Amino acid sequence: MHTCSKCHKEPSVYFRAYSGEYLCKKCFIRSIEEKAARTISKHSMIKYGERVAVGVSGGKDSLSLLYVLKRMFDDHDRKPEDLIAVTIDEGIEGYRDESLQIVKDFCAQLGVQGKILSYKDLFGVSIDDAMVLRPSERMSSCSMCGTFRRRAIDLAAESVGADIVATAHNLDDQLQTFMINLLAGDVERIGWIHPEPVEYAGGMKKIKPFIELYEHEIVFYALQREIPFQSEECPYMNESIRTDLREFFNRMEKEHPGIKNNAYASMVKVSEKLRAAAEPRGYRKCTMCGRDATGDVCSVCKMVDALRKKPQIM
Repeated sequence: MHTCSKCHKEPSVYFRAYSGEYLCKKCFIRSIEEKAARTISKHSMIKYGERVAVGVSGGKDSLSLLYVLKRMFDDHDRKPEDLIAVTIDEGIEGYRDESLQIVKDFCAQLGVQGKILSYKDLFGVSIDDAMVLRPSERMSSCSMCGTFRRRAIDLAAESVGADIVATAHNLDDQLQTFMINLLAGDVERIGWIHPEPVEYAGGMKKIKPFIELYEHEIVFYALQREIPFQSEECPYMNESIRTDLREFFNRMEKEHPGIKNNAYASMVKVSEKLRAAAEPRGYRKCTMCGRDATGDVCSVCKMVDALRKKPQIM
């Protein structure tokens, strides 16, 4: 049994291979919360008085983010209404019901207001419907869900008067997204994978406070804080190359501790250079829904239009 490398008092419960540290429960928890706080401060993610909508799915990342932000807001005497949980019901039968209940119960426990919107209500189609309606298997569940989710979270945040949308994307998520775009040859998107807040044309700001944290450390944090979360994974997740990339990076990290941190640092440098060289993003108004778009028609309307080619469900 090793003694904690930080406090030198308590027995360790966690070995951080990439730093060589043995951490007790208290020091491990503090390290996660302090790193998230440093990320927020370093990138000026949240200013006092801004209302934050947290995208909460019921998984370990998003519930942990809500918990961490709640503690921060309480420590800074922020008003309860400045932090709101927004949850999206994709419409996956036998999967989403459990997580929705977990979110409701956890929000009640923390004293945080919650808002739920569904794909069905917003777009007229659930993900289960979309899987039947999609014109080709090349239109993966993750690409459809990601397109709808981003818009749904924006709409939910706007409906509660939020200034900021906080999502629980972690370091692993960012590396996977970087590789997906790299393998797809989508250089422009690589330029937008970075830790700084993104402000869209409508004024909404999007932040990722967990962007410098390993996924498996967030899991361990949730367990140590006794945060309830849905352990069952999305039934459609294996359609995406993301699963293969997750396994690849986890294997590399096990064999070469710290390689994810090194890869993340390289990703940020590449993103910064591509962003500096890119033309400023121009926004137009979608001719179908009137929301911001980079072209004449936004990605959501394109997706819905493609699915409407099978009118028996839509």
